[in-house]
Amino acid sequence: MRSAAKYCTVFTTGLQNTFVYRWNFLLRSVFEFVPLIGTVFIWRALFEARGETIAGYTFGQMIYYFLLILLVEHLVTPSDDEWQIASDIRNGQINNFLSKPVDYLAYRVTIFLSSRLLYTTITIVPVAAVFFWFRGFITLPESWTTWPIFLVSLVMAGALQFLIAYALAMLAFWILEISTIVFILYSFEYFLSGRLFPLNIMPDWLHNILMLLPFPYELYFPVAILTEKVKGTELWIGLGIQAAWVLIAFLGARWMWRAGLRRYESVGG
Repeated sequence: MRSAAKYCTVFTTGLQNTFVYRWNFLLRSVFEFVPLIGTVFIWRALFEARGETIAGYTFGQMIYYFLLILLVEHLVTPSDDEWQIASDIRNGQINNFLSKPVDYLAYRVTIFLSSRLLYTTITIVPVAAVFFWFRGFITLPESWTTWPIFLVSLVMAGALQFLIAYALAMLAFWILEISTIVFILYSFEYFLSGRLFPLNIMPDWLHNILMLLPFPYELYFPVAILTEKVKGTELWIGLGIQAAWVLIAFLGARWMWRAGLRRYESVGG
């Protein structure tokens, strides 16, 4: 009970700290719609040039795909968590956790959940407005079982993104500035997570290779489930691979934390 109360306090504190930046979140959410507008015009031109369908997508299905990418990104993508964790390590703030009965990973997960909850609450209105504007393109799943499977995949997508960010921040134990590595990794994520285009429009051999990497399971795979682009055996294999990557990321994050602490030196009062 004391442990639960401890992390409930952390959750409440995280909400309060995040609420200070509520207008930043709202403005960021609004300006994230600008690329969506550009995406609509680009794909409209492509469909007018290529025909009614591209790789099995109609124009409406393609726009609905990007709407769902926007929604999933708002729900599960961490906001500057790696920078905050790296700052804790670089500035010696983790000393506060080493001397107390607080698991740092559990602490950061609690902060992540509180920030996601508040961020989603603040930005849900503009996101809902965008969905209403494009409501003619929305197609709900034919099977009701798609929804719980999507939610499971969505939770794992959030866990995977957070754990990758956490493990990346652990590099601050070894190097002073992690920004270059972060930007390199995020470049791969941007292209391979499905933000730019649905991954299944690529050749089958390349698509199959990409689906062995963790990046598609951060955004593309949950959206593919909700749009019922993956079914049957392919769906269950994908969920297994996604769960495996979450486990690998968790074990990697734990290992990097322990390895980092062995070389960590706290200097000063």
